Amino acid sequence: MRDNENEVIRVESVSRNYRSGEVEVRALKSLSLSIKRGEFTAIAGPSGSGKTTLLNIIGGLDTPSSGRVILAGKPINEMSGNELSDFRRDHIGFIFQSYNLIPVLTVKENVEYVMLLQGVPEQERSQRVKAILREVGLEGMDKRLPIQLSGGQQQRVAVARAMVSRPDIILADEPTANLDSATGAALLDMMSSLNEKSGMTFIFSTHDRMIMEKSRRLIMLRDGQIESDQLRSRGG
Repeated sequence: MRDNENEVIRVESVSRNYRSGEVEVRALKSLSLSIKRGEFTAIAGPSGSGKTTLLNIIGGLDTPSSGRVILAGKPINEMSGNELSDFRRDHIGFIFQSYNLIPVLTVKENVEYVMLLQGVPEQERSQRVKAILREVGLEGMDKRLPIQLSGGQQQRVAVARAMVSRPDIILADEPTANLDSATGAALLDMMSSLNEKSGMTFIFSTHDRMIMEKSRRLIMLRDGQIESDQLRSRGG
């Protein structure tokens, strides 16, 4: 088997430059990396290292100034707006530090929202929502609104929403930043367990030492370039 057959993401010589007044900021500098299906990877580094920019470019939320991003065999930075929106909906699950739940929708409605957009039949949506809420420890909370949940429970809803549509990758931007350490640890253990059960690919952008220690691959960025890239055994 060729080494790239199990590859889900390939970043090829990606640079990202911004204008800040008269100054050009080089957030990423000809960065290349490959991520295989099923990895549990943390991208870390000091503020300004480029980790959030890299995550946004992998997720198609930002466009590289040069280079290419191949996701599930498709060059996403060459897609049009509508094509990219549809591709993100079907292939990428997002988890944000601020949860980004829709406040007027119940837990069930938030979790099934992407599947509604995908046209998944109602019976299958209900079955998938019930199963994923059980997996994330929120069984019986399907009719609650986000305001009736703790921060940790809201982030579990966000994880369920990201995973339920069975995307190729889950991108998590500082998912524990608004949680206390015990809640963050429990959430991280849950995501690690779901990764092992489902084989779904998780990529974190983080400065949380706990996520770095739990990750099975740690990519450290500095000044828009990869400073180190370490593989670890399961369990750290």
